[in-house]
Amino acid sequence: MMLELDRGNGVPLTDQIVAQIEGWVRSREAHAGAKLPSIRGLAAQYGISRFPVIEAYDRLVSLGYVESRHGSGFYVSARWRDVSGSAGTSDPRRAEDESGHILHEFNHPGDTLKLATGFIPEAWRDMEGLAQAIRHVARTDPAAMIDYATPFGNAALREHLQARIASLGIRADTSQIVITCGASQAIDLVVRYLLKAGDTMFVEDPGYYNLFGLLKLHGVNIVGIPRTAAGPDVEALRAALERHRPRAFFVNSVFHNPTGTIVAPSVAFRVLQLAREYGFTIVEDDIYADFQAEPTDRLAALDQLEQVIYIGGLSKTLSSSLRTGFIAAHPTIVKDIVDIKMLTGIGGSLFAESVALAMLERGAYRKFLDRLRRRMNEVLGAGIQTLESHGWQLFAPPAGGKFLWARVPHIEDSQRLVECAASCGVTVAPGSYFRPHGETSPWLRINAAYATDPRAHDFFERAARLEPDRPSAARGAPANQSELIG
Repeated sequence: MMLELDRGNGVPLTDQIVAQIEGWVRSREAHAGAKLPSIRGLAAQYGISRFPVIEAYDRLVSLGYVESRHGSGFYVSARWRDVSGSAGTSDPRRAEDESGHILHEFNHPGDTLKLATGFIPEAWRDMEGLAQAIRHVARTDPAAMIDYATPFGNAALREHLQARIASLGIRADTSQIVITCGASQAIDLVVRYLLKAGDTMFVEDPGYYNLFGLLKLHGVNIVGIPRTAAGPDVEALRAALERHRPRAFFVNSVFHNPTGTIVAPSVAFRVLQLAREYGFTIVEDDIYADFQAEPTDRLAALDQLEQVIYIGGLSKTLSSSLRTGFIAAHPTIVKDIVDIKMLTGIGGSLFAESVALAMLERGAYRKFLDRLRRRMNEVLGAGIQTLESHGWQLFAPPAGGKFLWARVPHIEDSQRLVECAASCGVTVAPGSYFRPHGETSPWLRINAAYATDPRAHDFFERAARLEPDRPSAARGAPANQSELIG
């Protein structure tokens, strides 16, 4: 098995290793049971860190191409044909790179600090409040532990969600709200409703990598619109609309993932004007709404669900296990989305919906949010101060939420920072993960909740001391902040 690894092509080393070993297995050159080089041996052979090899082998095991034998090593799996359906073939719409990005949240070497994770620390969750709500549901409504929820979702929970979005200025009847299994299902249902293979959707660049993989899985063409500190680059959006006719534009309006920015009112108005002029739907992702104490303008509030489909949820704050999201939209849209939900999932989790309702009704969730917001604001301030003290550059001061989008000014490819972080016992994801087509990026997403850990401080200091990247005539120097991520 021979690999050709290129540090300069913008593709993470982990992805290169995975793709090439997968190709080797698929080519039939590798026999079932063939032993792969050891992690240490492969790293030494190609002069790279062990951590990309560890992550690549973990991913290959997850995909079924390789099996791990305790105390012996890694071997070509005899079951790999079951993964791909048939030997040597693959569906061109498979989003393996994007699925690997998602696995990055869960598979990491040893006890490393997950500095890029999207989760808040377990210790910050309201474990006692959740336990009390679960006991309450088990005692008062045992059927919730075994029955499906209705396709629209728990009526009382929808009333609470109606009141919550009303506080943001969004007027909707409960019949315009459908509860989903987290925001991920909400996005999938909206994509199934709006798009078919060959359609075009605009996304933010940088943006939500899970969405990119989902769109590719559905055969949808993706066009990235640069995200600025004030929201989508309106001039770039208009220029792209002259060349493409998208069915929809996905916008993360508040505490944008990964930059932490908020869409400015003037930008929101212009995006809505363009949506009406060019006839596309805006899908507004407001999954981080509950991190915000003082509401700012939402596209759905300015539009009142005429041109906007609104997505929210509780999983980012309440519990990642109790998957609770929702969609608010025009009544005709909701009817079709509920039909799709029934076809693809029948009903939701009555148990999860009942526990979420208990948290809301008993006031536990409100008190938890007050604590969470204060704690998050504290670590955001500390994270910004730490990064700037080590010479890092912030894309923009975040207005709240969890994320800092930062870079080392003299490093153009954040893949180098991934390897530096690994040497400090820290796991991060290169900025390319957050770009629509995996383009090279100098930026990293940092979860501020973990940025005060001594290992993070060690990483920030070491990264700032890295040798500058050599100038690349092909890449060139970006002229402004939009170009850095555009």
